Amino acid sequence: MTREDAWSLLTEYTQSESLRKHALAVEACMRAYARKFGEDEGTYSLTGLLHDFDYERFPTAEEHPYVGSKVLAERGWPDDIRRAIMSHAEYSGVPRETNMEKALFACDELAGFITAVALVKPNKSLAEVDAKSVRKRMKDKAFARSVNREDITKGAQELGVDLDEHIAFCIEAMKGIAKELGLEGRSSVASSE
Repeated sequence: MTREDAWSLLTEYTQSESLRKHALAVEACMRAYARKFGEDEGTYSLTGLLHDFDYERFPTAEEHPYVGSKVLAERGWPDDIRRAIMSHAEYSGVPRETNMEKALFACDELAGFITAVALVKPNKSLAEVDAKSVRKRMKDKAFARSVNREDITKGAQELGVDLDEHIAFCIEAMKGIAKELGLEGRSSVASSE
């Protein structure tokens, strides 16, 4: 299976631009963790890209990611990718055992939160985001209310990584695709990196 296959499947099921960008953000974080662990970047990337592909059509806990897993099985996607996607939903009961499974859980909520923090910065740029600003916003329960802060903390713990390091690591990974995420900034101020 190729990235083109994954992107085609994602866009078939997901029309929302923000959900597509979320998939790209998680993909970038997953690719970076694969490199860090010395594991297969392609598999990690595809897992990140596809983790929520069924969410727009099947957003309930009864359906997501179960429907997606079934679709992936029918289309011949590998078991390790399907299992990681199942394990990223805390309620699925599928335990996270591999680095890839733990990384997906750790990156999912955090990538969404980092995006939310970037969007409230003056230039809407990832260049303006650091671990300290993310941690500060995590304390504000009214900010990005739908993001589960406990999952962010638990994800870093399961990975065995310091939370601030994990946040900084994911910010750096996402900066590499800031343009695709629409978070490269609105002016030349973003070049102060």
